[in-house]
Amino acid sequence: MHSPLPGTGLIAHRKALEAAGIAISLVMRVPAPLKSLADQVIRSASSVPANLSEGHGRSGRDRLHHWRIAYGSAKEVDTHLRLLIGAVAIDVTQATNALRLFDEVRAITWRLLNPTP
Repeated sequence: MHSPLPGTGLIAHRKALEAAGIAISLVMRVPAPLKSLADQVIRSASSVPANLSEGHGRSGRDRLHHWRIAYGSAKEVDTHLRLLIGAVAIDVTQATNALRLFDEVRAITWRLLNPTP
């Protein structure tokens, strides 16, 4: 993937797509007792790039609203992945990679929400 969003330089979107892809693939074979947690990973992970993209297409407070949702969803998927790691239900190496990417997405999104003067 070379272009996060054409002409925007929104690297957070590219990283979020990559992280979501890893997270979703990790939870596809989670044992039945943890399926509801896996479903939450899918929803929260897919929400991050979706809201970054939607926010990019908006302006003003509406843009910031979508970016805040993306930030919150990235924190949510982080927690769900850590729970699944603790339950020994997913591959730690791949999960760590997804966690690192979601952390980078949160850092970039934080800077989008809180630009320095």
